[in-house]
This record gives sequence, C-alpha cells and structure tokens, in this order.
Amino acid sequence: MTVTLYGADYSCYVRIVRLALEEKGVEYRLVPVDIFAEEERTPEYLARHPFAKIPAFEHDGFALYEASAITRYIDAAFDGPPLLPVEPKARARVDQLMSVCDSYVYQPLVWDVFVERIETKKRNERPDEERIAAGLAKARISLTAIAKLMSGKAWLAGESITLADLHLAAMMDFFMMTEEGRKLMGIFPALSAWWELIKVRPSMLATPYPD
Repeated sequence: MTVTLYGADYSCYVRIVRLALEEKGVEYRLVPVDIFAEEERTPEYLARHPFAKIPAFEHDGFALYEASAITRYIDAAFDGPPLLPVEPKARARVDQLMSVCDSYVYQPLVWDVFVERIETKKRNERPDEERIAAGLAKARISLTAIAKLMSGKAWLAGESITLADLHLAAMMDFFMMTEEGRKLMGIFPALSAWWELIKVRPSMLATPYPD
C-alpha cells in the first residue's frame, strides 16, 4: 500500500491528517507543498486539489482532498484503534465537535491569536492588538461551547481518543504557544486536563510544527 499526503508541515489541517495516520499506525510519505508559494500551485497540484488548498491525499490511486473526508477514510480503510464511535449519539457528538472546530475554533485560535501574536513578530511587524482581542473573545465562546460538549471522560467524546480530539489538538497547539492562549485555557480545567493528556501522545510528538 502506498499512502501519500501532499501539504506542508506548518499546516494545521495537514497535521490533523498526519495525527490520524500516526494514531492508526499507517506509514505514509509527506510531499511538501507550500500553498502560499505561487510557483507550487502547479497544474499537477491543482488536479489534486482544484481549490489550491492543502492537504491532498492519495492511497493506491484513490485521491481525496478535504481533511475531514481524509481522516474519516483513514479510520475506515486501515487497521488500528478506531477513531470514530459506532454508537450513533457518540458519533454525532464527534461530528459536531469537528464542525465546531472548523467553523468557530480554527480562525480565532490560529489566525487571530497565534499568527497575529507570533508570526508577525518573526516578520518584525507590529501585531494587530484589536484583532488579537477580538480573536480571544471568540476563542472564549468557542472553548466554552466545547467544554460544555465534553463527555466528562478523558477525551472530548468519551473513553477513547477520536477524530474530534485530533482536530482540536492541531489547532490548540498553535494557540498554546501564546501567553494569551495559555492564560485563557486556565479557566477551563477539563480542557486543560485534556490538553495535558493529548500533547504528549506519540502522534503529537511525531508531528511537531516547525520552529
């Protein structure tokens, strides 16, 4: 079997797929694609992802794009611990949490707080403090919602890790690189305990963001 993942190691959504592959014990090849570089938006890559995003994925000639579709496929197609519950209510909760992450968590945690606070400093630019403040306000709402949806168990949706945990972990890792993110997480004890658990998973340690 040949599994190829196209994307960049700095990408949150590429990392979500990598986490799923690591959790399932699937060997894969990561082909670097810097989607911010115009020269890498080649006709060949656009044939893999017509919207010029990352990741794209291929397994023995079967091509996919969109991270959630890819991770669901990985869970169904490969052996290893299941990453989606079978029970309908638990599975619906995982789907709900993943959707919340995509719709309400990714933008404020990653772009409004992490990128604005950390990446602008690397470029010797002044951060937009108003954008950071607005992002933190949205992050508080999002994290409050997730805390209310948590199962009361070790993981977001039950006794075992699921795709919902991987989705949030890839986003949370960026957020927790900021002082504001760490401070805000302090008001969510259950989420903080979850973060301490997942941040040391072998899958997380095997897929770090570049410095």
